[in-house]
Amino acid sequence: MFTGIIETTGKVASTTTVAGGRRITIDAGILASDAKLGASIAINGVCLTITSIDNSRLGFDVITETLDRTNLGSLKTGSNVNLERALKPESRMDGHFVQGHVDGIAKVVKKIASDKEWVLWLQSDETVRDFVIPKGSIAIDGISLTIAKVEGDTFSVAIIPTTLEHTNLSERSIGDRVNIESDIVARTVVCHLRRMGNSNESMTMDSLREHGFI
Repeated sequence: MFTGIIETTGKVASTTTVAGGRRITIDAGILASDAKLGASIAINGVCLTITSIDNSRLGFDVITETLDRTNLGSLKTGSNVNLERALKPESRMDGHFVQGHVDGIAKVVKKIASDKEWVLWLQSDETVRDFVIPKGSIAIDGISLTIAKVEGDTFSVAIIPTTLEHTNLSERSIGDRVNIESDIVARTVVCHLRRMGNSNESMTMDSLREHGFI
Protein backbone atom coordinates (compact mmCIF):
# COMPACT_ATOMS: atom_id res chain seq x y z
CA MET A 1 0.00 0.00 0.00
CA PHE A 2 1.19 3.52 -0.87
CA THR A 3 0.01 7.11 -0.46
CA GLY A 4 0.76 8.64 -3.86
CA ILE A 5 3.20 11.09 -2.29
CA ILE A 6 6.33 10.61 -4.40
CA GLU A 7 9.53 10.53 -2.35
CA THR A 8 11.97 11.07 -5.18
CA THR A 9 12.62 10.27 -8.82
CA GLY A 10 15.05 7.62 -9.95
CA LYS A 11 16.82 7.01 -13.23
CA VAL A 12 16.68 3.79 -15.22
CA ALA A 13 20.21 2.39 -15.29
CA SER A 14 19.48 -0.57 -17.56
CA THR A 15 16.73 -2.72 -19.03
CA THR A 16 17.24 -6.31 -20.13
CA THR A 17 14.81 -8.65 -21.82
CA VAL A 18 14.52 -11.94 -19.96
CA ALA A 19 12.26 -14.96 -20.17
CA GLY A 20 8.73 -13.87 -19.28
CA GLY A 21 9.42 -10.15 -19.19
CA ARG A 22 12.14 -7.63 -18.49
CA ARG A 23 14.65 -6.89 -15.76
CA ILE A 24 14.82 -3.18 -14.95
CA THR A 25 17.58 -1.65 -12.84
CA ILE A 26 16.98 1.76 -11.31
CA ASP A 27 19.34 4.13 -9.56
CA ALA A 28 17.09 4.94 -6.60
CA GLY A 29 19.48 7.29 -4.81
CA ILE A 30 18.68 7.77 -1.12
CA LEU A 31 15.74 5.36 -1.29
CA ALA A 32 18.22 2.53 -1.68
CA SER A 33 19.76 3.26 1.73
CA ASP A 34 17.31 1.01 3.60
CA ALA A 35 16.30 -1.23 0.70
CA LYS A 36 15.82 -4.93 1.36
CA LEU A 37 15.35 -7.83 -0.99
CA GLY A 38 11.65 -8.61 -1.33
CA ALA A 39 10.53 -5.12 -0.30
CA SER A 40 7.98 -3.23 -2.40
CA ILE A 41 8.54 0.04 -4.22
CA ALA A 42 6.07 1.81 -6.50
CA ILE A 43 7.69 2.75 -9.82
CA ASN A 44 5.49 5.15 -11.79
CA GLY A 45 2.69 3.85 -9.59
CA VAL A 46 3.36 0.16 -10.24
CA CYS A 47 4.11 -1.94 -7.16
CA LEU A 48 7.26 -3.97 -7.84
CA THR A 49 9.48 -6.20 -5.72
CA ILE A 50 13.19 -5.55 -5.22
CA THR A 51 15.06 -8.57 -6.58
CA SER A 52 18.63 -7.25 -6.45
CA ILE A 53 20.60 -4.52 -4.70
CA ASP A 54 23.91 -3.06 -5.89
CA ASN A 55 24.68 0.04 -3.84
CA SER A 56 22.07 2.61 -4.98
CA ARG A 57 20.92 0.47 -7.89
CA LEU A 58 17.82 -1.66 -7.33
CA GLY A 59 16.75 -4.44 -9.67
CA PHE A 60 13.15 -5.42 -10.49
CA ASP A 61 11.76 -8.27 -12.56
CA VAL A 62 8.70 -7.11 -14.52
CA ILE A 63 6.44 -9.71 -16.10
CA THR A 64 5.00 -9.35 -19.60
CA GLU A 65 1.45 -8.62 -18.38
CA THR A 66 2.68 -5.66 -16.34
CA LEU A 67 4.72 -4.37 -19.28
CA ASP A 68 1.64 -4.59 -21.51
CA ARG A 69 -0.76 -2.93 -19.04
CA THR A 70 1.48 -0.06 -17.93
CA ASN A 71 4.03 2.37 -19.37
CA LEU A 72 6.93 0.44 -17.84
CA GLY A 73 7.37 -1.33 -21.14
CA SER A 74 8.44 1.94 -22.76
CA LEU A 75 11.16 2.72 -20.20
CA LYS A 76 14.64 3.21 -21.58
CA THR A 77 18.05 3.74 -20.05
CA GLY A 78 18.04 7.26 -18.62
CA SER A 79 14.26 7.50 -18.16
CA ASN A 80 13.15 9.25 -14.98
CA VAL A 81 10.62 7.38 -12.84
CA ASN A 82 8.61 8.29 -9.76
CA LEU A 83 9.51 6.29 -6.65
CA GLU A 84 7.68 5.65 -3.40
CA ARG A 85 8.41 3.10 -0.69
CA ALA A 86 5.57 1.07 0.80
CA LEU A 87 3.47 2.72 3.50
CA LYS A 88 4.32 1.93 7.12
CA PRO A 89 1.55 1.60 9.76
CA GLU A 90 2.84 4.67 11.60
CA SER A 91 3.23 6.81 8.47
CA ARG A 92 1.28 10.04 7.97
CA MET A 93 -1.43 9.59 5.33
CA ASP A 94 -0.92 12.71 3.20
CA GLY A 95 -2.26 11.51 -0.17
CA HIS A 96 -4.83 8.73 -0.58
CA PHE A 97 -4.69 4.95 -0.46
CA VAL A 98 -2.84 3.73 -3.57
CA GLN A 99 -2.43 -0.01 -4.07
CA GLY A 100 0.14 0.06 -6.83
CA HIS A 101 -2.23 -1.96 -9.04
CA VAL A 102 -2.59 0.07 -12.22
CA ASP A 103 -6.11 0.01 -13.74
CA GLY A 104 -5.10 1.19 -17.18
CA ILE A 105 -3.45 3.78 -19.34
CA ALA A 106 -4.38 7.37 -20.16
CA LYS A 107 -2.94 9.52 -22.94
CA VAL A 108 -1.99 13.16 -22.55
CA VAL A 109 -4.15 15.08 -25.04
CA LYS A 110 -3.64 18.66 -23.85
CA LYS A 111 -1.08 20.48 -21.75
CA ILE A 112 -1.40 23.98 -20.34
CA ALA A 113 1.85 25.26 -18.90
CA SER A 114 2.06 28.93 -17.98
CA ASP A 115 2.98 31.21 -15.10
CA LYS A 116 -0.63 31.06 -13.91
CA GLU A 117 -1.38 27.34 -14.11
CA TRP A 118 -0.09 23.90 -15.10
CA VAL A 119 -2.85 21.55 -16.24
CA LEU A 120 -2.88 18.19 -17.97
CA TRP A 121 -5.86 16.85 -19.90
CA LEU A 122 -5.89 13.09 -20.28
CA GLN A 123 -7.94 10.65 -22.29
CA SER A 124 -8.62 7.51 -20.29
CA ASP A 125 -9.34 4.06 -21.62
CA GLU A 126 -12.60 2.24 -20.90
CA THR A 127 -11.17 0.28 -17.97
CA VAL A 128 -10.80 3.50 -15.96
CA ARG A 129 -13.52 5.81 -17.29
CA ASP A 130 -16.33 4.84 -14.90
CA PHE A 131 -14.15 5.54 -11.87
CA VAL A 132 -13.10 9.06 -12.91
CA ILE A 133 -15.15 11.41 -10.76
CA PRO A 134 -14.91 15.23 -10.54
CA LYS A 135 -13.02 16.23 -7.39
CA GLY A 136 -12.20 12.59 -6.76
CA SER A 137 -8.74 11.16 -6.17
CA ILE A 138 -6.64 9.48 -8.84
CA ALA A 139 -3.04 8.28 -9.09
CA ILE A 140 -1.18 9.30 -12.25
CA ASP A 141 2.19 7.57 -12.59
CA GLY A 142 1.89 6.97 -8.84
CA ILE A 143 1.16 10.62 -7.95
CA SER A 144 -1.89 11.31 -5.80
CA LEU A 145 -3.90 14.01 -7.58
CA THR A 146 -7.40 15.48 -7.55
CA ILE A 147 -9.52 15.34 -10.70
CA ALA A 148 -10.45 18.90 -11.66
CA LYS A 149 -12.90 18.41 -14.54
CA VAL A 150 -14.41 15.54 -16.52
CA GLU A 151 -15.53 15.99 -20.12
CA GLY A 152 -16.58 12.87 -21.99
CA ASP A 153 -13.67 10.44 -22.03
CA THR A 154 -11.17 13.11 -20.91
CA PHE A 155 -10.37 14.61 -17.54
CA SER A 156 -8.00 17.25 -16.21
CA VAL A 157 -5.67 17.58 -13.23
CA ALA A 158 -4.03 20.78 -12.01
CA ILE A 159 -0.44 20.41 -10.84
CA ILE A 160 1.18 22.54 -8.14
CA PRO A 161 4.84 23.64 -8.51
CA THR A 162 6.03 21.33 -5.70
CA THR A 163 4.65 18.29 -7.53
CA LEU A 164 6.31 19.38 -10.77
CA GLU A 165 9.62 19.78 -8.96
CA HIS A 166 9.59 16.41 -7.21
CA THR A 167 8.10 14.14 -9.89
CA ASN A 168 8.53 13.43 -13.59
CA LEU A 169 5.23 15.06 -14.62
CA SER A 170 6.98 18.17 -15.94
CA GLU A 171 8.46 15.94 -18.68
CA ARG A 172 5.08 14.76 -19.96
CA SER A 173 4.06 15.90 -23.44
CA ILE A 174 1.00 15.45 -25.66
CA GLY A 175 0.77 11.82 -26.74
CA ASP A 176 2.60 10.42 -23.72
CA ARG A 177 1.03 7.47 -21.90
CA VAL A 178 0.67 7.52 -18.13
CA ASN A 179 -0.34 4.87 -15.61
CA ILE A 180 -3.74 5.36 -14.00
CA GLU A 181 -4.99 3.89 -10.74
CA SER A 182 -8.48 4.94 -9.73
CA ASP A 183 -9.51 5.63 -6.14
CA ILE A 184 -10.24 2.36 -4.34
CA VAL A 185 -13.39 3.79 -2.73
CA ALA A 186 -14.86 4.95 -6.06
CA ARG A 187 -13.95 1.64 -7.67
CA THR A 188 -15.58 -0.36 -4.88
CA VAL A 189 -18.82 1.65 -4.99
CA VAL A 190 -19.14 1.44 -8.78
CA CYS A 191 -18.41 -2.30 -8.86
CA HIS A 192 -20.92 -2.98 -6.10
CA LEU A 193 -23.62 -0.90 -7.81
CA ARG A 194 -22.99 -2.84 -11.01
CA ARG A 195 -23.56 -6.10 -9.15
CA MET A 196 -26.76 -4.72 -7.66
CA GLY A 197 -27.88 -3.67 -11.12
CA ASN A 198 -27.34 -7.21 -12.39
CA SER A 199 -29.33 -8.74 -9.55
CA ASN A 200 -32.98 -8.58 -8.57
CA GLU A 201 -32.17 -6.04 -5.86
CA SER A 202 -33.26 -2.51 -6.74
CA MET A 203 -30.95 0.45 -6.11
CA THR A 204 -32.91 2.51 -3.59
CA MET A 205 -31.85 4.82 -0.79
CA ASP A 206 -32.64 2.04 1.66
CA SER A 207 -30.51 -0.51 -0.20
CA LEU A 208 -27.60 1.93 -0.44
CA ARG A 209 -27.92 2.64 3.28
CA GLU A 210 -28.05 -1.07 4.05
CA HIS A 211 -24.80 -1.63 2.17
CA GLY A 212 -23.02 1.22 3.95
CA PHE A 213 -22.94 3.88 1.21
CA ILE A 214 -25.01 6.43 3.15
